[in-house]
Amino acid sequence: MNQFTIASFNVKNLIEADQEYYKYGSYTPEEHSWKQAWLADQLLTMNADIVCFQEIFSEKSLRDVIDEADDLGATANTANIPDRSKKYARKAIFRKLAFESYRDAALAFAPNANDGEPGQRRPGVAILSRFGFAEPPEVLQDLPEKLHIPFSDLDGSDGGYYTISRLSRPVLKAKIPVGNIVVTVFNCHLKSKLGELDKPAGASFPPAANLVNYNPAGRAMGSLRAGLRRMAEAWVLRREILAELEAGNPVMVLGDFNDNEHAVSSEIITGEVPFKNYAWMRRHDAAHKGDRYTDAENEIIQEKIDSVRLHSAEKLFVRKSLRDMVYTSAFGGVFESIDQILMSRHFHPDRTDRIGQMEYFSVLNDHLTDGSHPEAPYNKLASDHGQIIAHMQLEGELKKG
Repeated sequence: MNQFTIASFNVKNLIEADQEYYKYGSYTPEEHSWKQAWLADQLLTMNADIVCFQEIFSEKSLRDVIDEADDLGATANTANIPDRSKKYARKAIFRKLAFESYRDAALAFAPNANDGEPGQRRPGVAILSRFGFAEPPEVLQDLPEKLHIPFSDLDGSDGGYYTISRLSRPVLKAKIPVGNIVVTVFNCHLKSKLGELDKPAGASFPPAANLVNYNPAGRAMGSLRAGLRRMAEAWVLRREILAELEAGNPVMVLGDFNDNEHAVSSEIITGEVPFKNYAWMRRHDAAHKGDRYTDAENEIIQEKIDSVRLHSAEKLFVRKSLRDMVYTSAFGGVFESIDQILMSRHFHPDRTDRIGQMEYFSVLNDHLTDGSHPEAPYNKLASDHGQIIAHMQLEGELKKG
């Protein structure tokens, strides 16, 4: 095994028919059948070896999609894989044109600890792997210890704390054997930009939710809370990533970040981009104006920062192909990428010590329509996210130490 594909797929509210997920939100049997068929067809087209799913309310509903994709794949293979009795035109003579069944694949599902009664449901995440798992996957949502984020005012006085004890959605961590290496894969779905509006005790709804009595300051405060939570969740994920990188393990992080690559939350996950040269920078403990880092210290700083950085599959592909039309979300006239595949420098093409690299990057986004137009086709049933796939090529054994 020296080639594999890995993908991220936000399915948008996958649950059985006649089950209320959010308040007044459910699918009729006909709508559910349409959605299941659409998702199965996308999965067939992706044909990825590893798939990280988001917005899964029910493991059964996901297994039904996978089973339907397998049925579609078997039918497609019968028609497309040539033998002596068939003409070869448009037939699957290349590896990835034939569908590979998920019959023997492993599926790990992480339900959401915040999940509630019908109408108050909260989705989880899942990872599907044709290679199985090297060890049981881990779920991170309830933190062993509360995360206290201290603040100080500009005058140095105590600014209080922002505290979280649970992530809004689980992070699923899996060690997946691919060829002769094991890759640590994280699947995440960070807090959305939907504002966390304040609801007074005894109130039936947050006052700022009443759009007739529009409260711009209250809604802006809700966005601030959501942003703080998303960045805190990004830091928790970053801490887990660093533990794997410091152990020398190759890492890939996928999912719905609910922010583009330049957002602070995304930069927390990927790590800092190093400066070209730190020898011009004044030292942190400078004793005089010209006290700067040495050339030797610059090399040390460069290596420490670069060793724990993650790299965007999308940006590596854009750099390679000079394309800039990748997007996975459309809303309010804004087309952007909020679903990402990140990888450690083990897979960076510029490194001579890499263990592999990405050959190609695919995005399925023809179904996306601007969510600000409710009359647009597929808005309710198809996913409101594009699906992204990284096509990877391994080059040798992982060298640790």
